[in-house]
Amino acid sequence: MSDDHKTANVISALANVFIPGLGQLVQGRFLAALFFFLTCSVFYVLSPLILPLLVAVPVHIWSIINAATYKY
Repeated sequence: MSDDHKTANVISALANVFIPGLGQLVQGRFLAALFFFLTCSVFYVLSPLILPLLVAVPVHIWSIINAATYKY
């Protein structure tokens, strides 16, 4: 993997820290971006119920790792 792709993956991973799915969107993966954004959004909105928070946080972390390890 070239240094350009490593840099792009780091930027994508950092984007995902703030908004789940944004990193996938930067990489041009629209369906993955939509999946991570909608899944995290729904479960974070339901987080006052405590149990959805147990799903939202791992999916958010998964989206960060997914963007960071994507191979072009």
